[in-house]
Amino acid sequence: MTQDLVFLGLLKAGPKHGYEIKKTIQEELSTFANLDSQSIYYPLRRLEKKGLVKKRIGRKGKRPEKFIYTITKEGEKDFEKLLNDNFLSFQRPIFNLDLSLYFLPLVQSGLAESRLRSRLRGMAHIMRWLKSRKATLEKSEQPYHLLAIIEHQIELTKADIKFTQKLIKTLKTQI
Repeated sequence: MTQDLVFLGLLKAGPKHGYEIKKTIQEELSTFANLDSQSIYYPLRRLEKKGLVKKRIGRKGKRPEKFIYTITKEGEKDFEKLLNDNFLSFQRPIFNLDLSLYFLPLVQSGLAESRLRSRLRGMAHIMRWLKSRKATLEKSEQPYHLLAIIEHQIELTKADIKFTQKLIKTLKTQI
């Protein structure tokens, strides 16, 4: 389960309170993983009930008390298993575009090309963001794994752009 892998992995890196976990998911992991960071406490409670994480009350200075979560030995074992399974997972990615392409014969002439051109503009925006993020990571000398994720996303986006451009040309010859 992706969510368990993420939570256990973040806690394996060190104890964290809920807001730290949520912030990391929003600022780092959402770049490449489809995770809902709105409800982080339910999954943490579930992991706690399974004995994979434990919580304690912590406080810094005069700040309010908050729960600090840590991974247990059993949680570390589960994390290792989930991570190994994920490395060896060969699930094909599912792209929303493919569902639209399935219904392509039902789309009015010219509308598909217009939508695909809008998609290209969106992907160009994503590509600029990815390249900017890559430059930021390179300047800040972040660990290579974060750079590798961005480079992977850039390559996937390039492939999607190339495919979409080819599809637009194909549509022009079909009309």
